[in-house]
Amino acid sequence: MRTILLTAGFSLACWSLFAYLFHKDRSRYRNCYALFLAIFSLFPLVVNLFGSAGRIAVLFIVYPILLSILIVPFFLIYNGIVMMKREGRSLPQLLSLLLGLIILAGEAVFIAGIVRVITTDEVQPLLIPKAFLPVTLAVFCVSVIYGSVSFLIFMIYTLFLQIIPRKKDFDYVIIHGAGLLDGSRVSKLLRDRLDKAVEVYRQDPSPPWLIPSGGQGPDETIPEAEAMKGYLLTQGIPEKDILPESASTTTMENLLFSKRILDSREGRKYTALVTSNYHVYRALRCARDIGLKCTGIGSHVAFYYWPSALIREYIAIHAEKKHAILFLAGWIACIGVLLYSIFQ
Repeated sequence: MRTILLTAGFSLACWSLFAYLFHKDRSRYRNCYALFLAIFSLFPLVVNLFGSAGRIAVLFIVYPILLSILIVPFFLIYNGIVMMKREGRSLPQLLSLLLGLIILAGEAVFIAGIVRVITTDEVQPLLIPKAFLPVTLAVFCVSVIYGSVSFLIFMIYTLFLQIIPRKKDFDYVIIHGAGLLDGSRVSKLLRDRLDKAVEVYRQDPSPPWLIPSGGQGPDETIPEAEAMKGYLLTQGIPEKDILPESASTTTMENLLFSKRILDSREGRKYTALVTSNYHVYRALRCARDIGLKCTGIGSHVAFYYWPSALIREYIAIHAEKKHAILFLAGWIACIGVLLYSIFQ
């Protein structure tokens, strides 16, 4: 009973911490790890509550996760090939392929180390036999595992943002722009964002103003906001409810210039921002930086496109100085433990 109370208390504390941090600010990166810890805290609680049945239940959860980790590199490699065929061979489209190859190499090294231990009846720290794997390969293996877990934590939180309930009474809806086809036509990616905004508009008890946001790129004949407005009009949205913002060229400018429209108007300003589902988290971070309080809403994205897009978002987040330092510190700690285990 004491063990049950301890595990229940630990799980409750983890979920309470996550709920507090999430309510305080959904855009903080610490929420990713808080959610992961809260989910992980359920495993010992289930085992202690249900005994053998609980252990079996946990195994039914853990084993598929472990199996999926082994399958992930093959999925990423296949996805990278599909991306090349449909989107071209630029570096952003090759990210899933490259990541898949790196993870596959890391997993191969790790599995080879385990096989070595089993076949020689040796017990080595961290299952990495010193005589079998050069230190450089061991470091590579741990680095891949560390990066994979970090990305998994980020992905879980990104998905969580899409499924949580949200209020429907908005005053404004900011719609993030995207590139136009042939310089003037709305692309599939942008149309999905606009369709989601129209859905929000129609579900709202008091229809909000829509702010299509996007300037004119060097290969575009009209501003994105103008093309977006034209599409919204074809969907039956009254022109009086559309407030175009046609000067921005980046995500930050989308929000900053849209906020200027909000600041110039009177009344309540409960705001939603609509963008592609993989982009919601980073957009919320930009909104926080400029003091714009809003709710992020993700639009549908083609499944083949989502992995590479999410990888780009992950890289963009960790390119920020603070998160780059934290990521590097965690990696150094893992490598330190590895080297201590090998050379002790």
